Amino acid sequence: MRLVAENLAGGRGGEILFSGLNFALSGTEALMITGPNGAGKSTLLRIIAGLLEKTEGHIRLDGAPAGFENVDAACHYLGHLNAMKPVLTVEENLRFWQLFHGIAHITVAEALERVQLGDIGHLPFAYLSTGQKRRASIARLLISYRPVWLLDEPTAGLDKTSEEQFAGLMRDHLKGGGIVIAATHLPLGLDNPQELVMGGNGHVRTRRWEARS
Repeated sequence: MRLVAENLAGGRGGEILFSGLNFALSGTEALMITGPNGAGKSTLLRIIAGLLEKTEGHIRLDGAPAGFENVDAACHYLGHLNAMKPVLTVEENLRFWQLFHGIAHITVAEALERVQLGDIGHLPFAYLSTGQKRRASIARLLISYRPVWLLDEPTAGLDKTSEEQFAGLMRDHLKGGGIVIAATHLPLGLDNPQELVMGGNGHVRTRRWEARS
């Protein structure tokens, strides 16, 4: 499997945020998208997910597993919002998403155990703390299989222990042949990912992630 972006451009409100963007990721590889606020990091993720139209360029997924030939169908998207109904329980929210996405991967109960929420699945989502809400949303990535994870500041609201736990989930996804693309200001605990640096006036460049103290 190989996800390829060629000469990609995107923007919002009629303003071009980036152009001439190129990258290629094989299964087991991760890409960290960095840069200042407003550089287009979230816009890029939403374009890959099929939620926004690109201005120009191409995105394709070569050698995808059966059923995931279209890029948007192959993606899980975790945005700034957790995409959960406050009045539904955590379990009800996850069961909805599992039915919506199809291709069950693990059970809701197993996913909640993996994010250490196994004892509160019966609670309304609104009752959870900020960190618990984020962990419940991360469980959404686990209940239905998608080979590409698109993550927008995924560790927002997580404590150090939860960050390390999530890093382990991402590493497991990569070891299984998946791809991770994350917009982040912080290291995510992944080994030697590529880095796409987005700046003002559409400037982009790629490099290997450098360890930060």
